[in-house]
Parts: sequence; structure tokens; C-alpha cells
Amino acid sequence: MPLSESFGDASLYREVRGLSRGLAVLRALNAMPGGIGGVVELARITGLHRTTIKRLLETLKTEGLVHHKDEGASYALGFEVRRLSEGYVGADWIDRVAAPAMRAHLRALSWPSDLATPDGGFMIVRESTHRVSMLSQHRATIGIRIPMLVSSLGRAWLTWCAEEEREATLSLLQERTDAIGEMARDSAYVKRVVRETRRRGYAVNKGEWLSEASVTAVGFPIRIGEHAIGAINLVLQNNAVTDREIATRYVPLLRTLADEISKGASSSPRG
Repeated sequence: MPLSESFGDASLYREVRGLSRGLAVLRALNAMPGGIGGVVELARITGLHRTTIKRLLETLKTEGLVHHKDEGASYALGFEVRRLSEGYVGADWIDRVAAPAMRAHLRALSWPSDLATPDGGFMIVRESTHRVSMLSQHRATIGIRIPMLVSSLGRAWLTWCAEEEREATLSLLQERTDAIGEMARDSAYVKRVVRETRRRGYAVNKGEWLSEASVTAVGFPIRIGEHAIGAINLVLQNNAVTDREIATRYVPLLRTLADEISKGASSSPRG
């Protein structure tokens, strides 16, 4: 019997709010340095009441997903969190090619990188070295949605993706009512971004993404054949590296990494 017949219309089932809140706490804890945080800080990040946070943490503790630190003043992620990921199977080229290549190149690049693929008008971070780069300002970026038109990841993918994919993505973005939608409807702006990115040979954003205004990022496409299937960036602080140093030192290093991943992805089945 099909699952839909066994359980009826899935739209009739309400979400389990407690589960959603528990997952929000785990995500917030995962983003903290060392995966460690206190009730007050978690309440501030999630917007949940401190009593609710405490109750959720104690439930997660019972399940082995968190444990006490600092004589009970803080909580840390437990080993069971890692066990939950054991059954995950990602896209083969990301797990088999991109992840080890990014780790291998981290020493030369120093600054953190994100690898992302397009989904629903955003670039979704699928792999990252933020958690291991000493120069990272963030700990957890995997799963984050990156805006398409103001990020080096989005600009790199849009510039070198298949034309039909670009048009479909822009059509989706044009329906939005925010600043990104306004940009997508400005055909002259979009054409200029694509033209300048293609002429330069790589994508750049320097403060255009307002929530990351202190950051300069450069990005290259990950390609199979002529068309991009994703993109990889390098994230640097504006006041720490000059434009000349970025162009002469870091861009060639990132290009080498992107080419290595593209070559490996071309010989891997896409998942």
C-alpha cells in the first residue's frame, strides 16, 4: 500500500512544535565556538524563553545529544549528534572530491572557503572550512542560504551556469518583494554583473551582502564541461588583505582548487 494511502493526506498533520524547537537549540549550539553555550545565550539566539531552553536541553541531555559543561553552567554537543549523521549520503562529488580537496588546500589559502550549490533562488552551503580555519569569523556555515545576486558564490554560478538555469533562477528571484527581487528585475544590473564577472574570470563581492559588509569574497564556478553545477568562494576580512594581494595571491590559489574540484566532479556520478 502506498505511504500516502496508509497515512492519508500529509497536509492534515501538524508539525511537532517541540521537535522544531529542539532542533533550533541544536542548530544554535552547533554554531557556537566549540559547540558549547549557556541557557541565556541560547535563548537570545533562538528567541525562546529561558525556561523552554532549559527544558529542551535537559531532554536533549537525556537522549545523549548534549551534556553538561563547566559544572552545569553550560551545555555542549554530545557524541549522539555525530551518530545522527552516519546515515547521511551526500552528493558523491562533494563528499568524495570537494571536501578532501578543500581541507588539503586550507593551509595555503588560510582564509575559509564555502562550497555551495543552487536551490530555490539561493546558494546552499554544502561544504565548508569555516570550522577549521583559524581566520574564520563563523563556526558553522553548512546549510546556510546565501543570496544569489550579491554574493560571490551566487554571481559565479549565475555567470557560468546553463542559460536556461540562469533564466529560471532569475524568474524565481523576480517574484520576490525584497531588495534581491528588485535587483533581479533590473535587467541592466544583472547583465552588468554577469558581463563583469565573465570578463574578470571570477566573481567578487565586497560589502554588497549587507549582513556581511566587512567581508570581501571571491568565487569560482565548479563546472562539468562548460556549465557550472556549483561554486566555491574564499572569505576574507576587508581590513586584513589588500585588493592587490587578493588578486595576485589568493585568486590563483582558489582557481587551482576550483579546477581540481571541477576535474574530480566531472568523473563522479552526480547525486
